[in-house]
Amino acid sequence: MLEPDPKVQVTALSELSELVGHQNSIYEATAPVAMYVAGILAHPAAMTLRPYRNVPIRATLLNWLVSTAYDASDEIVDRTERYFPGFLTRDTTLAAFRDLRPMLYRAVAPFLQDSHEDVREAAGLAALILAEHPALARRRDHLAVHARRILDTSSDDPNRRVAWKALEAWGHDITDIETLQQEPWDCCGPHSDGRGDLEPPF
Repeated sequence: MLEPDPKVQVTALSELSELVGHQNSIYEATAPVAMYVAGILAHPAAMTLRPYRNVPIRATLLNWLVSTAYDASDEIVDRTERYFPGFLTRDTTLAAFRDLRPMLYRAVAPFLQDSHEDVREAAGLAALILAEHPALARRRDHLAVHARRILDTSSDDPNRRVAWKALEAWGHDITDIETLQQEPWDCCGPHSDGRGDLEPPF
């Protein structure tokens, strides 16, 4: 098997953020790209360490799914609807992507117990956001365990906020959890890795 070319990996991963995820928008290409990303999560090459950082490529792919799912989440859609009533009804591209959430969840779920911390956290975040879909409601009690794990172990405030909001939305008792400060709605969600973290650190 040929070794992955770091330069090719850098280009491909950065284009996920810069082209497919440009300006936190959902495009016609987003749904097929998301399904492709979901489809290669289990490929052995996804455990290759990301160039210049000791993190598996799988974690980066999962983080892209996290960011993209958040851009189509109930929270973002609800806030957009306040300014543009009927937004979701008119935007069939966004609605089509949201319909994919159960399929994306099935691809993400196997990595909820992954041995690598970065992969495990990214999978947990993706699952929490995707589980907003009504068809995944019965998964939420199980996912509450992963939400609490993120709250207990993550050093990333946006990630902890996603976990906190999921527990709150699902009616779990969160009185024992320190309230997380709210941030402006356009910067409070998780984000995928940009080119800056993919290139050499100099």
